[in-house]
Amino acid sequence: MLKVMLGIIFGVATLISTGVSSLWNIQNMFSLRVNTSPVSEHIVPVMSQDIPKEMSLSVKKQEIIKNVVSKEKPRNTKTNSSPVITNGSLVPKETIPQRTAITPGPLIAPLPATPPPPSWILTTKGVIEYTNGARSINGGLPALIENNILDRDAEMKLSDMFAKQYFEHISPTGVGPVDLATTVGYAFVIVGENLALGDFGGDEKLVTAWMNSPGHRANILNSHYQEIGVAVGKGMYEGRETWLAVQSFGMPLSACPVIDAETKMQIDNNNTQISVERAQIDTKKTQIDSASTSDQNYNIYIGEYNNLLPPYNALIEATRALIAKYNEGVQAYNSCVTSASMH
Repeated sequence: MLKVMLGIIFGVATLISTGVSSLWNIQNMFSLRVNTSPVSEHIVPVMSQDIPKEMSLSVKKQEIIKNVVSKEKPRNTKTNSSPVITNGSLVPKETIPQRTAITPGPLIAPLPATPPPPSWILTTKGVIEYTNGARSINGGLPALIENNILDRDAEMKLSDMFAKQYFEHISPTGVGPVDLATTVGYAFVIVGENLALGDFGGDEKLVTAWMNSPGHRANILNSHYQEIGVAVGKGMYEGRETWLAVQSFGMPLSACPVIDAETKMQIDNNNTQISVERAQIDTKKTQIDSASTSDQNYNIYIGEYNNLLPPYNALIEATRALIAKYNEGVQAYNSCVTSASMH
C-alpha cells in the first residue's frame, strides 16, 4: 500500500516537472520574438548618428550661401555684405579753363589838322594814374595795381606791332593776348587789352579817348580786373612816326579760391587703391561661385571674402568725403571764373 502511494506521488512530481520545463521553453521562444523590436530600435539610433552631421553641414552651408547672395544686393547701410557701389561717384569735378581775353577793337586817333606840340609825351605812370582816376569816379572801383609781368606783356605787344607793322589784338603769326600772358608767365582768370595808335596829345587825352569808346571804357571799368601793365612808345608805323599804347589788364588766378592739389592727389591715390582692392574682391567672389559647397575650404573662401570688404568699403567712404570737400572748392573756383568771364 505504501509503495503504491509513493509511486503515485513520484509520477505526479515527474508530470509537474515536465510541464514546468515546457512552459519555460515556450516563454523563452516568445521572449525572443518580443525582443526583436528593441534590437532594431538600437540600430536606428546608430544609423541616425550620421544624420545630424549632414544636417549640421547642410544648414551651415545654406547660411553661407545665403550670406554670399546677400553680398550681391546693394545696401544703404555700411556692412560687409557687399562692396560699395560707386556708379562713377568717385570722379571729382573738373575746373573751368581760364582762357578768357577781352579785346575791344583798336583805337586809332584821327590825324590832327596841325602837328601837336613836340613837348607832349606818353608815360606808363601817367596812363595808369588817369586810368585809376576814371575807375574811381565811375562807381568807386578800386585802383588797379601795376604788375611787372603785365608790363612785360604790354611791352612785348608794343614791340611786336612796330616790328611786324600791324595794329590788331591778334598778330600776323596768330599770337593773341592769352598767348602773350601765358608766354610771360602770368597766371590769370581773365585778361584784357586796350590798344591805341596815333598822336593823342598826352596821357590824360589818351585815357579820355579810351573812355569815349564803349568797348575800351568797359575794359577800364571792369570790376574783375585787379592788375594792369602799360607800355607806350613812339616809332615808325606805315611810313610815319607815331605813338602806340598798350594796356594789359588782368584778374590773377589767385583772386579765385585755391584748388586743393593735395586733396586731388589723395583722391587719385585712393582711386588707384580702390581698383586694386576691387579686383581682389571680384577674384575671391569668382572663386566662391566656382567652388562646390562640399569643398572643405568653402567656408575659408567666404571668410577671406568678408575680410576684404570692410577696408574696401571704408576706403570708398573716405574717398567720397574727400571728393565732397574737393568739389566744394572746385565749385567755388568755377563760379568765380564763370562770373568773371561774363563781364
